[in-house]
Parts: sequence; C-alpha cells; structure tokens
Amino acid sequence: MGSAHTVTVFGAYGHTGRFVVAELLERGFVPVLTGRDADRLHALAREFGLDGPASVRPASVDDPDSLDRALAGAAAVVNCAGPFATTAAPVIEAALRARVPYLDVAAEIEANADTFAQFADRARAAGVLVVPAMAFYGGLGDLLVTAAMGDWTAADEAHVAYGLSGWQPTAGTRTAGAVSRERRGGGRVVYANGRLERRHDDPPALEWAFPAPMGPRAVIGEFTMADVVTVPSHLAIPEVRTYMTTEAARDIADPDTPAPTAVDAHGRSDQTFLVDVVVHSGGERRRAVARGQDIYAVTAPLVVEAVDRVLSGRTMTTGVASAGEVFDARDFLRALSPHITVELGVAPA
Repeated sequence: MGSAHTVTVFGAYGHTGRFVVAELLERGFVPVLTGRDADRLHALAREFGLDGPASVRPASVDDPDSLDRALAGAAAVVNCAGPFATTAAPVIEAALRARVPYLDVAAEIEANADTFAQFADRARAAGVLVVPAMAFYGGLGDLLVTAAMGDWTAADEAHVAYGLSGWQPTAGTRTAGAVSRERRGGGRVVYANGRLERRHDDPPALEWAFPAPMGPRAVIGEFTMADVVTVPSHLAIPEVRTYMTTEAARDIADPDTPAPTAVDAHGRSDQTFLVDVVVHSGGERRRAVARGQDIYAVTAPLVVEAVDRVLSGRTMTTGVASAGEVFDARDFLRALSPHITVELGVAPA
C-alpha cells in the first residue's frame, strides 16, 4: 500500500488520537504516529503492531523541520493534539509546505476562528484543503445543520442542543478549555447578528424539548461550542445558538469529574449523546437528530470518513472549509450509520 494511504496523526497517543489511529487501521490506512513524546509514540506503535521506524516520527510544533519529516510521504495529516491554539497553525503551515490536506479535531472556538482567518487565502491559493473541527463538536453539528437545511439557501436561526448523559472530560479538554477562557478574559462567546460576540453576563437557564426518550431537559443556553464557527462559515444563518444539558455542564465545570473510562472492547466510555438540531426559516422548522456513544470515540469515524472522502476526491471545495461545505452532508451522515443514528424531518412548531 503506497503513500496515497499514509496518514500522519499528530498527537497520536492522546485520548482521541488513539481512537483515530485505530479507525485508520480499521479502514485500511497506514498511520504515521507523531507527537512530542517519542517513548509514548513507540509504545503506541507496539500496541498497534506498527513495526519499523517509518511508523514513528517524533515532532514538535516549535520545530518546523521535525513536522516536515513527520509529513514526508504522507497523503494527509490529522491533528489530534490540543490545545489547538498552539498546535493548529504550525501543523497547517507544515501541511501547506507539503501540499497535503490538513484536518483537525479542534473544539476550541477561537482556534477554529483563527484557522479561517489566517489560512483561507493561502490554502485556497495553494489548492490545499484545510478542514478544522472535523469532530463531535463543530463537525457533526455543521453536518446536521447542513443536512437539515436541505434545499434552503438561508435560514433565520440554527439551534444545536447537546443532550449528554454526562461529560467526563479528558485532560486535553480541560487544558483547551483553560486556554479558551484565558483568551476570552473570563467572558463567553456567542454568534448573534451575523457575527461572533463576547459577553460577560451569565448564560440563560432554559429547557429544551429533546426527542423521546430523553424528553424535556434543563439546559444552559448559549453554552457556545465550535458550531458557531463552522456553521456560519458557509451557511447564511445570522443566529447560531448552542445548548448543553445542565448535568453535563456541571460535569465539565467540576475539577473532580473523572476522565472517561473504557467499558467495551473499542475503548469507549458508557457516556451517550443526543444532538438535536433545529433550523428556522420564516414559519417553517426542520430538524436533524443524532444519537450515539462516547463523544471522543465518535470523533474517530467522523475524521477518518472525512480523510477517506478527501483522498478519494469526494469533496466540493478547497481552501479552509468546514465539514458541511466540503462534503455532501446527508451522504456523509449515512456513511456514519455504524456509529451514529441520524433522523431528518420537520420539527414541530
């Protein structure tokens, strides 16, 4: 199998990175493991039966030559190493030098906004595809909103409500969250009036009517996720609002909440999710609902399906673009059926 199937994974030994490596192998790709810690990379290579020095290429974001070596001969690179405020730009620069597609799993609002702002022109000029937030937060929501829109070219509002059974955050999630909070100066971000806005008031406490069997749940309104960057990057929707079940919001805020614990042979935790998307246009509403298990594990089939489509030419644009703009959203979601159950339809008024 040649370099057309070789994919460099930066941050391969992280919690999500391990899922991505396993999914790449399952799909017939050849992963190249890279990151700062050579010992952890070699241990991961042994665990997955990846023999030979070509499988492990230590690299650091402050050493461009090491990144170039890590990407040499690869067909694409997937960045799984947060905080992405630190790693995204250097790895994208390396991808541009190598002229290979870049995808990441960033949930950080500011990091994703930076990617669009800093690299849109250069990536387009180079003919290189850069797909940020190709993950549970940002990518999945964007695909669901795009699929729900159907033949609409614009909408008044998009609502993305996250119904999590719980949120056991990884160390990477906590670190990325701390970086984002510092950049916001303790405030929060919303997408309203066609732009990102910073606010310093408390988010509203609301109730969201999730589909059965979850039903109505208390949610934190304006619990802003990466969807506020990905969705409006290509869809004419001036209001994009995201919500989180109150229990999950408490989990992520509690420093004592444990990290995810594997409960099956795939390494998934027992945490389940329901993502409920409703888009409004005039008096009409359309809905998309996704259900699955483990928000970190499900990122792997999302980003690897994206890699497969990018490398097989099933894309609709180049430059910096989010999932809903790059791919046929409905077809992409159907391809995820072993991992995510998706329903599309008209939402009740």
